[in-house]
Amino acid sequence: MKGKRKSAGASGRSSRSAKAGKVREPRTWKQRLKRFTLWSLVTGLVLALLAVGAFVFAYKSIDIPNPNEEFLTETTQVFYADGKAPLGQFAVQKRDSIDYDEMPQTVKDAVVASENQTFWTDNGLDPKGILRAAFSNAQGNSTQGASTITQQYVKILYLTQERTWKRKVKEAILSLKIKNQLSKKKILEGYLNTIYFGRGAYGIQSAARAYFDRDAKDLNLRQSVVLAAVLNNPTLYDPANGDNARARLQARFDRIVKNMQGMDTITAAEGDKALAAGLPKFPKIRQTTQYGGQRGHVLTMVRKDLLRLGFSEQEINGGGLQVTTTFTRKAMNAAAEGVAEERPEGFGPKQLHVAVASVQPGTGAVRGIYAGQDYLQSQLNWAVAGGQAGSTFKPFALAAGIKAGFELKDTFDGNSPYYLPGGGRPFENQGNHSYGRVNLIKATQDSINTAYIDLTLAIPDGPKKIIETANDMGIPPEKPAAKPFGFPTYSDGLEPNTGVSLGSQTVSPINMANGYATIANRGVAADPYIIEKVVDRDGVVRYDHKVTNHRAIDEGISDDVGYALQQVVKAGSGSAALGLARPAGGKTGTATNGKGEVSSAWFTGYTPQLATAVMYVRGKGNEELKGWLPSYFGGSYPAATWTAVMKKALDGEDVESLPPAAYVTGEAPSTGHAPAPPPPPKPTRKPKKDKPTEKPTKEPTTPTVPTAPPTTAPPTTEQPTETPTDPTTNPGGILKPRPSTPPGRSQGTTQRRRGGRRRRRAVAAG
Repeated sequence: MKGKRKSAGASGRSSRSAKAGKVREPRTWKQRLKRFTLWSLVTGLVLALLAVGAFVFAYKSIDIPNPNEEFLTETTQVFYADGKAPLGQFAVQKRDSIDYDEMPQTVKDAVVASENQTFWTDNGLDPKGILRAAFSNAQGNSTQGASTITQQYVKILYLTQERTWKRKVKEAILSLKIKNQLSKKKILEGYLNTIYFGRGAYGIQSAARAYFDRDAKDLNLRQSVVLAAVLNNPTLYDPANGDNARARLQARFDRIVKNMQGMDTITAAEGDKALAAGLPKFPKIRQTTQYGGQRGHVLTMVRKDLLRLGFSEQEINGGGLQVTTTFTRKAMNAAAEGVAEERPEGFGPKQLHVAVASVQPGTGAVRGIYAGQDYLQSQLNWAVAGGQAGSTFKPFALAAGIKAGFELKDTFDGNSPYYLPGGGRPFENQGNHSYGRVNLIKATQDSINTAYIDLTLAIPDGPKKIIETANDMGIPPEKPAAKPFGFPTYSDGLEPNTGVSLGSQTVSPINMANGYATIANRGVAADPYIIEKVVDRDGVVRYDHKVTNHRAIDEGISDDVGYALQQVVKAGSGSAALGLARPAGGKTGTATNGKGEVSSAWFTGYTPQLATAVMYVRGKGNEELKGWLPSYFGGSYPAATWTAVMKKALDGEDVESLPPAAYVTGEAPSTGHAPAPPPPPKPTRKPKKDKPTEKPTKEPTTPTVPTAPPTTAPPTTEQPTETPTDPTTNPGGILKPRPSTPPGRSQGTTQRRRGGRRRRRAVAAG
């Protein structure tokens, strides 16, 4: 009872206190949850009403644009390196809209089978795809496109790559509006009249003209399927872009035809017939004059690099971009004029191809190219495609040898033929000329093949180390990169074989020039590039190149390699380059095809300001040069062309010196390569007794750099010392069969370490 009275009393006090307004009873968690839920519902309702209002407002304010409005034709401008002089432009657009009924049914069916098989039944939107793309694009990842034809059509109409929620919402609203206001036929008609097919063609009518030189209404099934395939990615699938693009087009062609069979838009028999016939013929279509000369080659390189950087085809062709390249008018003109000056007359440009590429040391900026024939005659860019490098690859082996511990004055077997320790076809010098033991300066100066084979075998894991050094210095590896550049990111056939230094692999002149630019820059390599800056039509900088470089080889090693290359110009196989009248280093090179015919001739060289590669090839790039060049070795036309190009490119520039040899010393990894001993001193003459001597006797001197014993003079320019290489039987080797190794012949490659020598660096005075 007391407890109850106490409780009652407490209750009474509480009641009185509450009435007095002095103490408030605390809310329970249930009351708090109820209050929070109520406010959340109210807030959510308000936000939902606002969102609906905003959506209704946006829906009413966003109009379906006219696909032919002028904003779609903003031309992308491409400039030289100064950002002012125009180099060219993209998309003076070809557009010719036609009605739905004028479009062949095969085109409509092929596009639906390729891009959106549920087009005729879906609601035009893919919400999951929109959210996925929005998240990816907002995070700065690769741009993801719309999945339905309706969404693709909307994206074309807005023509922007802005990676924001605002654009995605606008795109979704417009997709919904188009779905509600336009029939499926109208959507497909608009899509086929606005989508970009490549070759400057917007819409099916222009595409039919650009690819097959006929009206859209006259397209057959196979031609329709090709255009349906190409519109997905004109760069990847346009057969004019090379064999790889044609192979990709064939695979996509087959897939679309099978899709059409599965959708019953063509019969099984029609599909099988198309699959058996394969791709249709592509007539030769005359290009616009703005692509004439070398301009078309450069613009094609720039377009590919823009795609690599993430810009879409539609942005490139109608987004009003301002693209500043690395090319200079001076270097481009120098390349073209130098080739015209030295190229032999009487040989058509369709047979004899000359390629030039110039790269700035220290930055990797490609300043000039000469791709070969006029772009309107052929779209094959030889400055990009390249050819077998021949002995221009030897400097990378020399760098690898010095890095391994050898020195410039170390000697190697320059006799010919050179028999491999395990037998097999031997290597030879030009004319099977034997030089005896020669140091690395002499081996480079006269391009002595056998000495370089001896060097390769003397380096532990030599072929692999040579390739690694070449990669570090700017020569791409054998396997291609994932994304296509405006120039190759791989060197076909760059494999670790004994003859790798003799150059059977295919290298682009752009990459070869960049590799030599590393030597000009004293061992610091920079990634090559061709686009400096991209600004969009709103003035926003979308891309600004940052130079990326790294130390590839030590400065002393680079100076030693450079010194040997300077001797090639001063007294070796590249003496034609003396006409430049500037300090320069360089290397000649030739290679042979599988028939033993000389098929490429090179000269690559540099000054401190510029590195340039020149290549001569014929036919498809691997055909005999003999009979097409009066002298078909690197020291002749390639070296003369290089000199003419560099004279013009460096006209008005300061004459800069090149560093002397550092004479880096090291611990040789194998014995048998010690420097040749100095010649014995000549005995002094005793003075006659009846006549006093008038002058004191000179003391014998020892040369600073021991040289090999005197050998037969090297061949003339018409018969250079580098030997063409054979990529099929013995890469880098010679085709003539020779007997096996004679008993007792020393290879000079045993693995005993040279005693008493420690790796150190010494810089020679002067």
